[in-house]
Amino acid sequence: MMKMRIKCKLMNHPSGNPTARVFFALWPTAAVRGQLAEWQVPLKHLCGGRAMRGETLHNTLVFIGYVDRCRLEALQLAAQEVSTARFELCFGEARYWGHNHIVYAAPGHVPQHLAQLVTTLEQSLARHRFKFDQREYKPHVTLLRNAHWTDAPLPAMQTVRWQIKDFALVQSVQQGGLASYQVLACFPLMSSGG
Repeated sequence: MMKMRIKCKLMNHPSGNPTARVFFALWPTAAVRGQLAEWQVPLKHLCGGRAMRGETLHNTLVFIGYVDRCRLEALQLAAQEVSTARFELCFGEARYWGHNHIVYAAPGHVPQHLAQLVTTLEQSLARHRFKFDQREYKPHVTLLRNAHWTDAPLPAMQTVRWQIKDFALVQSVQQGGLASYQVLACFPLMSSGG
């Protein structure tokens, strides 16, 4: 079955920069992003730190890093080879990583289709000779940076149910000292009917 690529945003490159810093991610709808952003206020009150801007909230699947711009099309072709069914991802827990002072939203369990999506995407990237971060995949959405907390559990949060229908290729751009993310292309997942 041939997959169609959906272009979400075309980019101009006036700087002539020959590389782009990119990653694949689950990119939330405005409604899901708003629900996750609601977690930030009580968590910031407890843990301090800096809340991530709402428009930057996402769940990274595979971090690529810098690639030559001339290889962005090949990167998109690799993503088009991935065929995984749509699924629901439920974030219900806030957790803290002490080693990098991050508070993040985490799912109670990792859906099988999410694990399959990451694995097949990594396999396709490897076939196309792309290098990427290879680490144990832990789905999360970073909510706070520079936070401080103990090993104690963080309070329960209202569950956020996210219907995953596609994934995105995203470019990270530095603007005014802040990271800004631009979706380059979206790749639909298969409906449950096939």
